[in-house]
Amino acid sequence: MAQTPVEPGPTSRGTLDTYFKISARGSTVGTELRGGLTTFMAMAYIILLNPIILSGADVTGHKLDHAQVTTATALAAAVTTIVMGVVGNVPLALAAGLSVSGVISALVVPHSTWPQAMGLCVIYGVLIVLLVVSGLREKIMHGIPLPLKFAITIGIGLFISIVGFVKAGFVHTGGPTPLSLGPFGELEGWPVLLFCLTLLLIFVLLARGVRGAILLGLAVGTAAAMIVNKAAHLTPADWGGTAPVWPGSPVAAPDFGLFGHVDVFGAFGSQSMGAISASVAVFTLVLAGFFDAMATIIGVGTEAGLTDSKGRMPGLSKALFIDGAGGAIGGVAGASGQTVFLESATGVGDGARTGLASIVTGGVFALMLFLSPVAAIVPVQVASAALVVIGSLMMSQARLIDWSDSEVAVPAFLTSVVMPFTYSITAGVGAGIISYTVVKAGTGKWREPGVLMWILTFVFVAYFALAPIKTWLGVH
Repeated sequence: MAQTPVEPGPTSRGTLDTYFKISARGSTVGTELRGGLTTFMAMAYIILLNPIILSGADVTGHKLDHAQVTTATALAAAVTTIVMGVVGNVPLALAAGLSVSGVISALVVPHSTWPQAMGLCVIYGVLIVLLVVSGLREKIMHGIPLPLKFAITIGIGLFISIVGFVKAGFVHTGGPTPLSLGPFGELEGWPVLLFCLTLLLIFVLLARGVRGAILLGLAVGTAAAMIVNKAAHLTPADWGGTAPVWPGSPVAAPDFGLFGHVDVFGAFGSQSMGAISASVAVFTLVLAGFFDAMATIIGVGTEAGLTDSKGRMPGLSKALFIDGAGGAIGGVAGASGQTVFLESATGVGDGARTGLASIVTGGVFALMLFLSPVAAIVPVQVASAALVVIGSLMMSQARLIDWSDSEVAVPAFLTSVVMPFTYSITAGVGAGIISYTVVKAGTGKWREPGVLMWILTFVFVAYFALAPIKTWLGVH
């Protein structure tokens, strides 16, 4: 990375620069502020989406209050992201993990109460923290071969892109083909057009070397969306739920009613769930939280230039610890487990290199405790454009893989494509690790992967065979 000279400023700024190593990482205070705001704009949708995912009834028929979940989501994201910035000093933002919330909503809550479900989040978070404290999680990350780390970055880039295309409505799922252009083979509506225009605008700004290209593109796209929404008389349904309009009152009082409503071990003793089903749920949450965050940290850290020649990131253990603690913090807050967000890459793409950017992102989440209606202004179609842009930038890692070597190319290929095709980062990592060890063994080099990689191989074999295992255990 080219080092950008930074003129020394006042003492306070000098202290800020020294603590966060801003100039040492080739950044500036202004760049970090802009990058943090860009990350927030790209992931602000979680404040709206998480309450929808967690809107189902539990085993007793109880539903969470929408306003309380909104408050819990903003609170947990603010706390964990600020801590990541202050302690971890990396541009990584955390919020309620969609995979975690999805597992809780679809698999756990129908057989437990909401406090019991949040208790499982606390347990999985504590278990991941123990893995970090023991040094095992960092050893696993360091034990993964460098070509697989590059492939993970590529896979995340493709995954981010497909998420952006689907959220924007450019790519449609559930039709006569697994994926299609729009719902019927063609694009429909103003929102997807604004996605295309925002995407092209950001690409043009990047090509021209404009600073803050992503943030500027998001701001222009949001302003255009507000104008089009009013001129074309669109409805919230046209935007997929929330229209880009200035709220009547931007201020809303937070409701902390869910904070602390946790039953940590209740699911294990409940008649509707039981110890075995609860254990399987915790295993699923740990595996998803462990490897989703690991892959995201590798991908974003590599893109930010924070890794060395071996793909190792200084201060990794702190980031991993905070990510693991996020599971427990989210459970206590009532928002489900927190995890590092892929959208952190948007801030990195806009120049963020230090934890100061995370503090900015977390600070805006804290403001959203009182200004939650404002978060609804940025439509998901506009925010999705930033995801596609970052996905394209992360593809540059492909040049670092020796595609002529089948022992490397095969696992790298599977890692890269399984992530977007299955919509699962964990599945991509698992496919890459299993294929790497099997190919090495098949060529007579079974010792080369090392003990840790073989252990991970058996863990992922169990992960992919989880359905028959649950049947064998009598778990329904």
